[in-house]
Amino acid sequence: MGTKRRSPLADWTVLVPVVALVALVFSWGRDLPGLVVVLVALCLAGAVLAAVHHAEVVAHRVGEPFGSLILAVAVTVIEVALIVTLMADGGDKSASLARDTVFAAAMITCNGIVGVSLLVGALRNRVAVFNPEGSGAALATVATLATLSLVLPTFTTSKPGPEFSTAQLTFAAVASLALYGLFIAVQTVRHRDYFLPVDVGPAADPGRAANPGRAADPGRGTDPRRDPDRQDDHAAPPTARAAMVSLGLLLVALVAVVGDAKAVSPTIEAVVAKAGLPQAVVGVIIALLVLLPETLAAVRAARRDRVQTSLNLAYGSAIASIGLTIPAIALASIWLSGPLLLGLGPVHMVLLALTVVVSALTLAPGRATLLQGGVHIVLLAAYLFLAVSP
Repeated sequence: MGTKRRSPLADWTVLVPVVALVALVFSWGRDLPGLVVVLVALCLAGAVLAAVHHAEVVAHRVGEPFGSLILAVAVTVIEVALIVTLMADGGDKSASLARDTVFAAAMITCNGIVGVSLLVGALRNRVAVFNPEGSGAALATVATLATLSLVLPTFTTSKPGPEFSTAQLTFAAVASLALYGLFIAVQTVRHRDYFLPVDVGPAADPGRAANPGRAADPGRGTDPRRDPDRQDDHAAPPTARAAMVSLGLLLVALVAVVGDAKAVSPTIEAVVAKAGLPQAVVGVIIALLVLLPETLAAVRAARRDRVQTSLNLAYGSAIASIGLTIPAIALASIWLSGPLLLGLGPVHMVLLALTVVVSALTLAPGRATLLQGGVHIVLLAAYLFLAVSP
């Protein structure tokens, strides 16, 4: 007697996004009691895990760098919608929400995701290997976008405070879109090879080649049958139909992630206010929640010796977060009332400058050790600590 075939609809990666979306529908715009907030948070966590799964299915079908690009853009588009919605509901107290969330996303991606990915890659192969050409170009784009949109408003004089005038905001929006479009064209067409994963072998670590005993470690990705983290890389790509279903479920999961994050945001704001923490902490928490799918996907890619994919996710998310949010906020400012504070303070500008310098030194050789990963993690920890205790 043959075994009964399980229906695809019974798969948790199909059910969880749908359940999370239902939770979003019933919780939207309502004051939630504590138990319901916990349930919505559990749905959010499940939707994050489902989003990572479906993103990997789509990425396996379309290949790199398109796979990481799809996840980064999808998350960012919905993140922008969340920011605009919260700003429309929050009035003057949300004037700095866009700045806080975008800067938090930049710090989390450029230090958190990059740092963890390098740590994972270095733990597996002594050094994490990637393409310095592609990663360096992505870092340059992040640095330019962050400076134009988040640093210059602090020093312009057309309006008092860290604000852009209408003309300056329009220029920043157009420049952000132009840079984002140019980066996508380079990443996916003209210089796509700069963003493809680098093969990991003895050439990646001269010390390994000099020590045959280390090179013979069977757990280091040479045989996918003996390394479960790399089996998916050698599996047949999913069918076009399966990829389209996963793409649809990915969008459902991401809508649920961001929507459920908004549903629990009043509780987050109340807890932050009750604890006497700065309002900027709300933006940090929102960015952490929204970037969970990309963080998990980046770590899993690094475990498969695909650190370049992890860096594509990290820097691609930072570029999309700034390059799409600023134009969207500029457009939304037509009907949003109140000031729009974009300029960073001195402490955050120092952290941004240090992040850019350290990242440039990390990416230049095309190889990184545990030290570089640890430095980026410490930078993220410093940012999070100073957000709580400015």
